[in-house]
Amino acid sequence: MPKVVSRSAVSSSTDAQPTESSAAALKVYYCLCGEFILVIDKSLATLPRRKTDGAIIIRSQDSDAGKAIVFKLNANPIDPVLLERKGGHERQYRFSCPRCQLLVGYQSTPPPVKTGPYLYIYSGALTQTQGQVPHDAFDGENA
Repeated sequence: MPKVVSRSAVSSSTDAQPTESSAAALKVYYCLCGEFILVIDKSLATLPRRKTDGAIIIRSQDSDAGKAIVFKLNANPIDPVLLERKGGHERQYRFSCPRCQLLVGYQSTPPPVKTGPYLYIYSGALTQTQGQVPHDAFDGENA
């Protein structure tokens, strides 16, 4: 049997100044079951919300109104639904958690993610602390 030799070195400096990339830290979000769902360069709490259903709006394509947000969604597309809204209908192409199938978001165009101008994340569907239910998970539910 050949010998396996490995070496590793870790270096760090407490005197180093923060870089621009370290200041723009990525945020990680999990499903209520603990599965990794979203990594994004902004906090979801700072993003605008949709008036119709309170969903968090993530701009997925550059436009005149603004630049796209950098993100990666780890969710499975499921069958689209047609919802009745004031003044018409809305087709939602939904995404669910790969582990527990909880709905986490939707977009207005067929998958894959980022084919439409926006991705919408359901309010209370994701948490930053794995295994912890977010405070807004049951907003709008009757006691």
